[in-house]
Amino acid sequence: MSDRYRRSMTRQGTRLRAAGRLTIAQFRDQKVRLSLAVVGVTLAVLAITLLAGAGVGVLETGEQQFQTADRDLWVTSGDTRLTTAGGGGFENTLYDSRNLSAEMESHDGVALAAPLAFETVYVSTDGSDDFRTFVGTGIPGGGSSIQVTDGDALEGDPYYANGTYGGEMTREVLLDAETARSLDVSVGDTVHIGGSLAAARENEFTVVGISPTFERMLGTPTVTMPLSELHQVTGNTRTEPATFLAITVEDDARIETVKRELTEEYPEYEIRSNQEQLEAVLQEQVVLLAAGGTLVAVAIGAGVALTFSLLSLVIYQQRPTFAALTVQGVSPPLLLMTVIGQGLCIGLLGGGLGIVLTPPAVVALNRLATAVVGFDGLIQTAPWIYALALAIAMGIGSVAAVVAGWRVSQTPPLEVLS
Repeated sequence: MSDRYRRSMTRQGTRLRAAGRLTIAQFRDQKVRLSLAVVGVTLAVLAITLLAGAGVGVLETGEQQFQTADRDLWVTSGDTRLTTAGGGGFENTLYDSRNLSAEMESHDGVALAAPLAFETVYVSTDGSDDFRTFVGTGIPGGGSSIQVTDGDALEGDPYYANGTYGGEMTREVLLDAETARSLDVSVGDTVHIGGSLAAARENEFTVVGISPTFERMLGTPTVTMPLSELHQVTGNTRTEPATFLAITVEDDARIETVKRELTEEYPEYEIRSNQEQLEAVLQEQVVLLAAGGTLVAVAIGAGVALTFSLLSLVIYQQRPTFAALTVQGVSPPLLLMTVIGQGLCIGLLGGGLGIVLTPPAVVALNRLATAVVGFDGLIQTAPWIYALALAIAMGIGSVAAVVAGWRVSQTPPLEVLS
C-alpha cells in the first residue's frame, strides 16, 4: 500500500469523523426540529407498512378461507358473483345441485362432492315483526371442515330423504359469534328463519352451536343449517340451487388429473382449484382491487414525497449554520457529508421507529377489522414490506439531503448571512 493511498484514506477518515461530529452537534442544537422530522418519517413508514400489509392480507386471507374449507376443487356454473343482498355472500347459479353432486361423487378419484348454498334469509328471535336479514348457509352435513367453538355440530341432513324432502327436519342451526351477539341469543335458544317473512314466522330453529367457519369465508354474519332445510324455508326444493360444489379428492388421486377429467366430462361447468376459485371471485371485484392497489401505490408515493419534503425542509432551514461553517473554512465536501449524515440518521431513526410501531398497530387494526368485517388477520406484514419501508426512509432521506445540501452550497454564504 503506497504512502499516497494511506494519506488519502487518512484524510477520508478524518472527514468522516468531522462530519459525524458536526451531525451530532446539529442534532443537539436543533432537537425539536429534527425530532419532528423523525416523527414525520415514522408516520410515512407506518403508512407504507400498514397499507401494503392490508393489500397483502386481503389476498392471503381470501386464499386461507378457501384453504380452510378443506376442499380440493370448486365447481360453479358461470361467474362466481358476490352479492350485497342480506349483507353479502354469493349468488346461487348452480341448479339441480343434489343430482350433480351425486354424479360427480361417483367419478373415479372423487371422495366427496358437497353442494354449498348461500341465501338471504330473515331471522327473528320471537317471530314478530322485528326481523333482520342474514346470509343463510346450507350444507349437506357436518364434518371436520365446520369448526364449532361452542355447543354441538349439525347432526346431518335427514329431511332430504333421497330427494323426497319427506324426512324429519332437525330444525337445528349454527350461528357465528357476531350473529349470536346481535340477536342476543346463545346455545339452546330458538330463532325464526325463512326466505320470506311469512316463512320465517312458521319455521323455528334451535341454536345448537357457535361456528365461525362461514363468517370467516364470507366476511359477513351467517346462519348455517342443513341444505335441504335451507331450500325448504326459501322455497327452493324443486330447483335445489347452490353456489358451489366443493369436491374433496381421494388421497391417492392427483388433483390436476381429477380436475381435467371432470372438465372434459362436464364442459358446461367451471371447475377450479382453491387458488383459481379465489381469483375468479376477486375478478368480480376488479374496481375494489384497483382501488386497493391504487391506495398502496399512493401510500408509497406519499411516504416518498413526505420523507423527501421533510428532509429538504430540515436542511434548507439550516442554511445560516452551513453558511457560517463555510465562512469559517469548512470545505463543501465536508458539509455535504454532514448533510448526508443527517439524512441517514433521520431516515434510520424514523424508519426504525416506524417498523417498531408497526406490529402493535397491526394488532389494533386487525381487531378493528375483525369487529367491522369479520375477517381475522386482514393486515399481514412481510419481511419485504419492512425492508421496502426502511429502504425508502433511508434512501430517500439521503437523496433529499444531498439535493438540499447541493442547493445550499450553490448559495453564496454572505447572501444567506446578510
